Amino acid sequence: MKTVLSGIQPSGRPHLGNYFGAIRPHVAMAAGADTCLYFIADYHALTTSRDPAALREASRDVALTYLALGLDADRAMLFRQSDVPEVLEIAWLLACVTGMGLLERAHSYKDKVAKGLVPNVGLFTYPVLMAADILAYDSDLVPVGKDQIQHVEMAQDMAASFNAAFGPVFRRPEPLMPREELQAKVPGLDGEKMSKSYGNDLWVFESGKKLRQAVNRIVTDSEPPETPKDPEKMLLFRFLELFLEPAELAEWKERVRRGGPGAPGYGHLKQRMAEAIETRFGPARLRREELLADPAEVDRILAHGAERARVRAVAVLDRARRACGLR
Repeated sequence: MKTVLSGIQPSGRPHLGNYFGAIRPHVAMAAGADTCLYFIADYHALTTSRDPAALREASRDVALTYLALGLDADRAMLFRQSDVPEVLEIAWLLACVTGMGLLERAHSYKDKVAKGLVPNVGLFTYPVLMAADILAYDSDLVPVGKDQIQHVEMAQDMAASFNAAFGPVFRRPEPLMPREELQAKVPGLDGEKMSKSYGNDLWVFESGKKLRQAVNRIVTDSEPPETPKDPEKMLLFRFLELFLEPAELAEWKERVRRGGPGAPGYGHLKQRMAEAIETRFGPARLRREELLADPAEVDRILAHGAERARVRAVAVLDRARRACGLR
């Protein structure tokens, strides 16, 4: 049995891209045999967040989202990063064996600086804290996308540097690419990458009139319904593929490809998409409302997750402190 760890940034309302790209694979992995730890990365958020109330709300929303969408908190450990303070001490121990050059090569740091963001020390040392997050729990596997593999590689380098200096303390983690059928790429409503910062996202729990308005923002051309079209080139079908059964999807594609009288227009396709979203996330919306009405239950789940995670972190920190002469 392996230990799987992943962190979730509390960066606002989760959209369809978050669900298909990370949340759904995380929930599926937690239902398997492996031990899964999912932490809400509130310490990491402080590199940019300056609104305490917003950070608290966003952190709670992450918990609400995962629980509403089916995460079994009795199997997986769901907790706030800041509820396991041992991680910060481990980060300092790692920082003392990490070269500046390694941090200067971090893609995320270079990208943010290139975009004009004035860096702070927290942003620069972000990979050290991320490595501590991974190593603190003897993690074996870290689910990542292709653009995040470097984070795991840097954790491997830091673990190797510490172990070389003080002996075998930290377990070497490996990146885990989620199964392809569980991780789908979701475009934004404008065809670009879905992102809250681009304003082209669709909230997972949107419903009713607001959902229909959001779906109507999906970019289309001005061709009339009877004009035969290639569904593979239509943005709408990239969304419908996420929600419809193969047989129904194939039928819609054939009708669009054939064109002529009775062919569906964009309005029909968008209406079907809104219906499919309502159906997919309806039970989760109800579960979220139940959790919102019982904040003490969410607090209990997070506290219990942190308690279980700290047992692991304390043991790892104790090994590290003894190895380098602190105890």
